Amino acid sequence: MAVNNTSEKPARAPAPTNSRGVAAGIIAAWLERGDFPDRALEAVKADRAFVQELVLGVVRQRRTLEWFYHKVAEREPAAPLFALALVGLYQLLWLTDVAPFAAVHETVEAAKALAGARAANFLNAILRRAQRESAAFANELKQLPAALRLSHPDELFTRWQQHYGMKRALAICKWDNKPAETVLRLNNIAAEPFFEQLKAAGIAAQPFAALGHDFCILPRGVRVADVPGYREGLFAVQDPATSLAIDLLAPQPGENILDACAAPGGKALDIAARLQGQGCVIAMERHTDRLARLRENVARAGGGLIRVVQGDAAAPEPARQELVAAGRGDAFDAVLLDVPCSNTGVLRRRPDARWRFSVDRQKKLVATQFGILQGAAALVRPGGRLVYSTCSIEPEENELLIKRWLGDHPDFRLVSRLLLLPAVEKTDGAFAALLARADALAP
Repeated sequence: MAVNNTSEKPARAPAPTNSRGVAAGIIAAWLERGDFPDRALEAVKADRAFVQELVLGVVRQRRTLEWFYHKVAEREPAAPLFALALVGLYQLLWLTDVAPFAAVHETVEAAKALAGARAANFLNAILRRAQRESAAFANELKQLPAALRLSHPDELFTRWQQHYGMKRALAICKWDNKPAETVLRLNNIAAEPFFEQLKAAGIAAQPFAALGHDFCILPRGVRVADVPGYREGLFAVQDPATSLAIDLLAPQPGENILDACAAPGGKALDIAARLQGQGCVIAMERHTDRLARLRENVARAGGGLIRVVQGDAAAPEPARQELVAAGRGDAFDAVLLDVPCSNTGVLRRRPDARWRFSVDRQKKLVATQFGILQGAAALVRPGGRLVYSTCSIEPEENELLIKRWLGDHPDFRLVSRLLLLPAVEKTDGAFAALLARADALAP
């Protein structure tokens, strides 16, 4: 018989009595208000790696965890206690290095602080039953439909199966469910001395070569701000897939380049490094909160060629004005548009994005993307170039949008495009298209 939870107390905000309580508080805020879990994790200091594993693990496995929850309990409690239940189930079913006794005991203790003894008893009954039935769960899980088994929305899985085939769709889902590494791209230091600094600091980082570039993978739980060279701007957090767009853009020394959607700044810094001290990069960002992070990262990394400005890429007059103020003319040799998207290529890093996907939301995103491309293209000089990029793998946001836009802009042509599916190069997914503007407009 399933557990009946009709007697638990009204939920209060989870008290951070232990790591399970901290994780449940973040998950509850996500379930109730749609708060971004990754932003909440930035404030966590104690037991950070474990809290992050619990939060992102529950977000990834939400669908499968909820399916199992409803096999062992009749009704859902309010979000804070339900979040603790999901935390407990995740430990029992996915974290093999956590002893079941510790998983149950510590999660129940957090429930006591949250809502009292009766709620804790309710949760204890659920977790004990789940522990007893975990083997049966594992066997039944193998028989479930792929999207449920791999904790993805049916809509996304069906789309990927249609576009890329069953084998690729399964591979994407499995990749999405792997915890993402923190990857660094070096800015102003060679690999050998950088790794020597990490070794001296007791950080066992791993070199990682991908897509023709050298990167660094941090051990789990290491805060980026604690890595040697952070304050000096010796590196930027950047998945190798993001280098795809900059490789297509191919910045050349002396050029004027606009990064029209620049926060948090890794791409602008990469562009500036390739200019070898000659040229100008205008890094533009619309949102005030993200603009502050952009300024901080550029200042820390010593981006002397980079000028930061606030503005909307769909109406990018502030970028042109900043270029004029710098005495560099009024048009750009190259423009990078890394536009807002559905994030379906980076669901390892943004696992909550899979639960936000819908056709209606995508239509709004496509309209935004089209408007940004329309506005920013006007700043490309004759003979210049533009790279449009997303971290989406959906054709509507990528190939189909570019094809539709080019139909209205005969002065631009498609030079090349690349789609990187998740896991193919052991990186996240990405799309990039290089568009070239004619040397002169037709009469």
